[in-house]
Amino acid sequence: MATCCYPAGTYGGGMSCRRVLEPFLHELSESLGRAIDAKDPCTSTHSEEVATVSHALALALRLTPGDADIIHIAGHLHDIGKIGIPDAILFKPDRLSDEEWGVVRRHPGMGAEMLRPVAALQLHGIPVMVGQHHERFDGKGYPQGFSGRAIHPGARIIAVADGLSAMMQRRSYRAAWTFDEALEEVVRCRGTQYDPEVVDALRATQAPVRGIMEAFAEDAHYAETGCATEGHKADVAGLAHVTPA
Repeated sequence: MATCCYPAGTYGGGMSCRRVLEPFLHELSESLGRAIDAKDPCTSTHSEEVATVSHALALALRLTPGDADIIHIAGHLHDIGKIGIPDAILFKPDRLSDEEWGVVRRHPGMGAEMLRPVAALQLHGIPVMVGQHHERFDGKGYPQGFSGRAIHPGARIIAVADGLSAMMQRRSYRAAWTFDEALEEVVRCRGTQYDPEVVDALRATQAPVRGIMEAFAEDAHYAETGCATEGHKADVAGLAHVTPA
């Protein structure tokens, strides 16, 4: 693990930041993430998946638990900018026009602007992570075209979790991918779309991440059918705190 890339205590003092990040901040970010996802049954658990997998990847990369908690919050909030995207574009079943795609590509920047006035989030770089989660390691992402280590480390982690989750959720135009199919695609994009170190961390910790994603997939099914049980919700919550080897 190259410590110069993902140093411990990057986002505000490592373990000490746990005293800064009050429980309500976690709860608020989770509630906002659920509100975003509730608009579309196809993505009903997306923000929670991204947050949970990002947390696991951060620990696999040997970040401190405090830093992993910060990335977990950013994962819940990564798509908050979609609040500003018209539903007619966000849920359009057909291919987007160039103009419509341009509107969608604004959501990372809009999300960052929404969060920037919140001092506790700004202090730990969460608006930056949200604003950069669609940047690519090769510089071909958006909105700013940053590349490599110019992209915030937390955003590089969230990008992998976001891609994995998106591929494993069904869409109106395709079925959900399996974990193995999604993992293969993430690995294929190692060094182009995704940070090689984060991809390697995913491969090294794929067993617990597979468990997390498959539990969320089942949870999403229960949510659609109205049959979720408290026991199943507890199982998902337990997997969310698995620490990768």
